[in-house]
Amino acid sequence: MSYDKDWARVDVDTVPNIKVKPPGPQSLALAKRAGKYMAGYSSQAQLFPVAFESGNGVILRDVDGNEYIDFSSGIYITNWGHCHPKITESVVEYTRKLQNCHDFNTEIKARLAEALVQITPGDLNNVQLWCEGSKCVEAALNVARMVTGKHEFISFYNDMHGKTLGAQSLTAMTKASGPRAAGSFRVPFGNCYRCSFKLKYPECGLHCVDFLREAITELTTNDVAAIVVEPIQGWGGSVIPPDEWLPKIRELCDELGILLIVDEVLTCMGRTGKMFCVEHWNVVPDIMTLGKGFGNGFPVTAVVYSDKFNGMLDGIKASSSYGGNPMACAAALACVEVAQEEGMLEHAMELGNFILKKLEAIKVRHPLVGDVRGKGCLLGMELVKDRDTREPFEQAANMVYQKAFERGVSWIPAKQNLRMSPPLIMTKDVAGKAVDLIEEAIAETEQELGIQ
Repeated sequence: MSYDKDWARVDVDTVPNIKVKPPGPQSLALAKRAGKYMAGYSSQAQLFPVAFESGNGVILRDVDGNEYIDFSSGIYITNWGHCHPKITESVVEYTRKLQNCHDFNTEIKARLAEALVQITPGDLNNVQLWCEGSKCVEAALNVARMVTGKHEFISFYNDMHGKTLGAQSLTAMTKASGPRAAGSFRVPFGNCYRCSFKLKYPECGLHCVDFLREAITELTTNDVAAIVVEPIQGWGGSVIPPDEWLPKIRELCDELGILLIVDEVLTCMGRTGKMFCVEHWNVVPDIMTLGKGFGNGFPVTAVVYSDKFNGMLDGIKASSSYGGNPMACAAALACVEVAQEEGMLEHAMELGNFILKKLEAIKVRHPLVGDVRGKGCLLGMELVKDRDTREPFEQAANMVYQKAFERGVSWIPAKQNLRMSPPLIMTKDVAGKAVDLIEEAIAETEQELGIQ
């Protein structure tokens, strides 16, 4: 199956189209102008300060007239491409009709809730709507606290859950901002390429899950409300755990009476080839967070949770100034309908497998590449100084990122990792061209660094 809609059709011979070496003069001028006032740019923007002007389907255009293949989806967001007609028209309708009415009900909100609970796994039939990933993670923590009466949380090394205090305390980001919130603990993720215990899968017997049991006993005060996890790590480097890992964590939670919160902000809405990533392992969490691709660019997120909590959350305040506004509900409902109507999940898996095979061939040809991995259209590669020692090579990753961007591939760096998340509507010929340009950037970097 391949996506073939007039609005998003691309002639592979014409993209990317680099007219001025990027970042071009107008991009640099805007970077200087905005830089006087803006602070806290991502590594993406710091390493390559291009200024975008427009996008259509899988193509981005900058202010200097260059056209890029979008291999990031605005960091896992525009799953259905830039300016998808149905999503755009749905949002525009409500910008003209009703933009905000706090948490009062609207028909579009009711329709979204009905559509959402039809596709969520298990009994996750209760919905809270928010406007940002960090907020919906905070809301998930509040749900867990209220239904358990407990206050501690366990998350995993290199998980990314947000930038507010509770969400950030589940990540590594507190190194810059200070101590984590009380009751926040972190343990090793199921990262077999960089096993914290220096063991080898599958001989390890998933010791990381055994250690999680020990951590609950030895680190916490027996007040654990939930384990919070990304099913596949994004910021951590597109890290995919072994197939048994998440099911075993589910089993451990059930055994110990701890809730399982799965953060699908990054992985939901078909990103990994399933509507929700947990479906790859037939795991039903107690609470799940949704975002990014849920609105295809419009700021809308959600918390969905189990029916078994009905009647236990009467005192919770789940309203917000912007969450669930009519424009947001229109965007999210359109995304759900597009996912169902256009039937692109199978294509997303096929496209991801096609890209992964090309990345595996690149790994064979280039000693700079230590590992490649992917599930659906969530992929990545890890660059190393030496394949035996696996010493991270962040400098090389930055170089490859910039050189591929100069060639017309917009994508995502993360320390020694390079991440790829094309829109799910991308065709194989366009994706193949992007990967070929990335390989050119790797080869040039190896030559400059004297790597053979």
